[in-house]
Order: sequence, then C-alpha cells, then structure tokens
Amino acid sequence: MSSSVQRKRIRKDPAARRAEIVAAAAAVALAEGLECVTLRRIAEELAVRPGLISHYFPSAEDLVAEAFGSAATGELDRLLPAEHGEPDRPLPAEHAVPDRPLPAERAALTPTGRLARFLARTSGEEYDAISRLWINARHLSRYRSVLRDRVARQEAAWRGRLEGVIRDGVEAGEFATEDPTAVAVQLLVVLDGLGVHANTATPERPAAVLRMPLTTAERELGLRPGTLDEAAG
Repeated sequence: MSSSVQRKRIRKDPAARRAEIVAAAAAVALAEGLECVTLRRIAEELAVRPGLISHYFPSAEDLVAEAFGSAATGELDRLLPAEHGEPDRPLPAEHAVPDRPLPAERAALTPTGRLARFLARTSGEEYDAISRLWINARHLSRYRSVLRDRVARQEAAWRGRLEGVIRDGVEAGEFATEDPTAVAVQLLVVLDGLGVHANTATPERPAAVLRMPLTTAERELGLRPGTLDEAAG
C-alpha cells in the first residue's frame, strides 16, 4: 500500500545555507578559476534555483570575492595554522605522554618547526592550485573593486600570520632579525615569484631555485644552512 504522506522539505538555517554556497564557490574557484563562479553555476553545483543564490548574494561580484576569500583563508589555515603547534592529526594514545609532547610534535610547536612546515607545504604541485587562484584574483582585481579589497585583506592576513611566527621565533631566541615584517614580505615575494609558473609547463628548475624560500629564510633569520630542512623532517 503506497503512502500518501509527502516528504517534508527541510529548510536549512540561513547561516548554514550561506556557508554551503560559499564553500561550493570556493571549490569552483580553486578548480576552474574565479571566472567560473557565477550565480547559475553555483546553483547547478548545489542543485538549487539561481534565485536562491541571488537571495544571499545579489551581486555575482560579491560571491566571487567571497569565494576567493574563503579559499585563500582555508589554504592559509592548512599551510600555517593559527593555533601554535596544532598537530596535523591526533597522536596515538599508546604513545602519548601527558604534558610531554613527543619529539616530532615538540618540533612542530617551535617557531622554527612551524616555519619549516609552512615552507615545505608551499612547494610542489599541491600548492599550484592556490598559486593559480592568487594569479587569477590579482589579475581580475584590476577591474573589480570588491575583489580588489578582498585580495588586499588576504595579503594582509597571510603577511600577518607569517610575521607572527617570525616574531615568536625572535622572542624565543630561535630567529635573529630586527624587522620581522620585512622578512615575511620577502618570503611571500619569493613564493609568489615561484608560483607564477603554476600556469605554464616550466622545465624542471635547479634545486637552488626550488630552495630559494628556505635559503632566504635561513639567511634573513640568522639560521644555519639546512636548519629548516632538518626541522621539516
């Protein structure tokens, strides 16, 4: 006997729905570019009507800026977590000692370890997607004021997060520099310089070129050559 009771449609909380839209837009931005972030395209991704997307984002420009901001923030949190020494995954209970981190975890808690981990993660194909997104956003921001503002905010966020690690290192006696801001900017400039090739089939680069972020950091922070390689494990 068939039931005459219809399935009740569940409405999502506005905040949850908006977060869902932004997450879908960020995923499209990373995979295909900001030009593909349109109200209709995100509606297709979520299997909803375009009108629902426009209810939360009346302007496509706002959605594009939000998509970039969400993707860039997510990558920053993955590459350089704000929480000092936050481990990538929980330690096995049988190996953990209360209040006494294991050697690998202890190294990650230090500014040197955090910086080494960040620089190790900002190289290779895995980092190419976020490099492409930054190239894309900076190009489009020439013509889109909302996106231009979001790019500036993200640049400040990345610079501030990295500068914070450097300042922690100076206070801990691990790094030696009188200008943490300048060092942070130098490192980001080097990373941007290497990242501009993400869209091209660049031939294999010399090891010295690939190691430029590490070399720059060690030179500017008074570290022995090879220190960051060792800290990255």
